[in-house]
Amino acid sequence: MDNIDRKLLTLLQKDTKQTTKELSIKLNLSVTAVYERIKKLEREGIISNYVALLNRNKINKGFVVFCHLKLIQHSRELLTTFEKEVVQLDEVLECFHVSGDYDYILKVCVKDMEAYREFMVTKLTNLQHIGSTHSTFMIGEVKNTTEYKL
Repeated sequence: MDNIDRKLLTLLQKDTKQTTKELSIKLNLSVTAVYERIKKLEREGIISNYVALLNRNKINKGFVVFCHLKLIQHSRELLTTFEKEVVQLDEVLECFHVSGDYDYILKVCVKDMEAYREFMVTKLTNLQHIGSTHSTFMIGEVKNTTEYKL
């Protein structure tokens, strides 16, 4: 990956809807060269996906909770089972297996506190092998980006 690839990736992270012509002007390259670079970055897995980022407040998912989970045991089978179950929960946007006092941290986005309570009671606590949970509620958002500095 050279400097032009890095500039191209930076431009795409800011706005993926730019045309190859617009990108070619910004990079001082031909349209074909930009197209080929994008295809190469996709083939190499550097670009893994294209998505639309939604404003969670506009879609009634503005209540953000970081839920720390501790499992009752740490066997490979239990970890695998838990991970297969948690990825099926629509309210969970991110799930990280972490070190420290807890085993997993979930980022949960729902409408409000009542919706979170409903999620906890009807879905999360129904997962097997959860020993304890600790919920932290977002008060304000200081930084939220999907852009990597290259």
